[in-house]
Amino acid sequence: MVEIEMVLKVREVGESLDTLFKHEDCQDREAVLIRASFSNVGESLVGGLTLRSKRVAVCAEPSNTSCPSATLMLSTSPSKATVASSHASSVSSQPIPIVLQEKHNPYVTDKGHLVTWLDAMKAQSPPQFHSLHGDTPESYDMEAAEYAAWLKKHPSALSMFEELMVEAKAKQVVVFLDYDGTLSPIVEDPDRAYVSDDMRATVKEVATFFPTAIISGRARPKVYEFVQLAELYYAGSHGMDIMGPADGTNGFRAQGTQVKDKMGHDVVLFQPASDYLPLIDEVCQILSESSKGIRGARVEHNRFCVTIHFRCVKEESWGALAEKVESVLKDYPTLRLTHGRKVLEIRPAIAWDKGKAVDFLLSSLGLADSSEVFPVYIGDDRTDEDAFNVLNGLKHACSILVTSVPKETKASFSLQDPCEVMEFLLYLVRWKKQELEDQNRGSGSFLQLKPKETLKTFAAASFP
Repeated sequence: MVEIEMVLKVREVGESLDTLFKHEDCQDREAVLIRASFSNVGESLVGGLTLRSKRVAVCAEPSNTSCPSATLMLSTSPSKATVASSHASSVSSQPIPIVLQEKHNPYVTDKGHLVTWLDAMKAQSPPQFHSLHGDTPESYDMEAAEYAAWLKKHPSALSMFEELMVEAKAKQVVVFLDYDGTLSPIVEDPDRAYVSDDMRATVKEVATFFPTAIISGRARPKVYEFVQLAELYYAGSHGMDIMGPADGTNGFRAQGTQVKDKMGHDVVLFQPASDYLPLIDEVCQILSESSKGIRGARVEHNRFCVTIHFRCVKEESWGALAEKVESVLKDYPTLRLTHGRKVLEIRPAIAWDKGKAVDFLLSSLGLADSSEVFPVYIGDDRTDEDAFNVLNGLKHACSILVTSVPKETKASFSLQDPCEVMEFLLYLVRWKKQELEDQNRGSGSFLQLKPKETLKTFAAASFP
């Protein structure tokens, strides 16, 4: 009876999605998939993904018992969805979230839709403001006025720091960071997007005081290779490959399967799309060969997704490259296409993104659904908008977009570039140090910030 009810409910989810996808006004299918309401299903979606009925527990035993030895999961196999038992060693007896697989690939679209995506990619990576000496004063003044108007809606997180820390006071701060464009500058060669030594030292100190995670579209091992800080949680491939220290940090331990990394360290691992790895390998190989004729094209294997870089391709060749991507994708209905800053990405067609990764990490750290938590997410890309949306639904949180030009965003605050990101993180460390000192002294004083023009001097004072 339990199994029959679960099958019926999952079928209802699929039928709801099919109905939404057929709606003539439904153009942003990704948004519909992520934000679709399943209120008619009767299950509680914990962290957006865990099927946990109020009437039926997803366990092999009756609902009033736990399942410490085997966690039941809905398989995310590309070929079919089944219920399987996981016997891997886990640091927690809590169920690993269930990922719902899409029935079909909603991203094989007409040419007009693909052109719209290419235009959006260009808009998401506009050039930096030109020097006054290179442009007319009128043009520069117009751009500056637009940015000033945009800043009123998304003020600098540096200028608003005091107000933010008033809200964060006495709460557990959790820090989530994108990598490219946030911790490192955007560069033409993605293999040379190095993080500076100063930024690495800053992130290390942040992790000393707060649970800290890097959530990137890159392959997790690549991000770790750049950052090289074992005390962080790393979520690669837009959160489809999450790893962190088994012993946790700052008194918090994440749930997941316990394994050993290449260095022999105990880590926890969560990979909701592991069954898709053979398909991703195959598609990456095909695209690498088919795109060789387009100068500047680069196909990057990010383990759980394939990233096609347009940054070094002449714009007149963008359409040809996009068509090659689409022609390959149409043969893989269990994969989907998304876009970011001058990239197209092919991912497993499951309801998982950076926002779901934030939900999962907060839940596995035991910090979900708490009014005493203050998550901070800093990112610069379209893919970070899912995380901003999650934070906006929390009682206390801080979402920050990194950009020097006006952009449509769900983020509440902004920073201009990785340099300002580092300043903000240093402020956060300095604030925490003083909060601890005040607690030891029994003082209620608050950190008094210096004027904007002395930010760099002030931030540097955080290091002896």
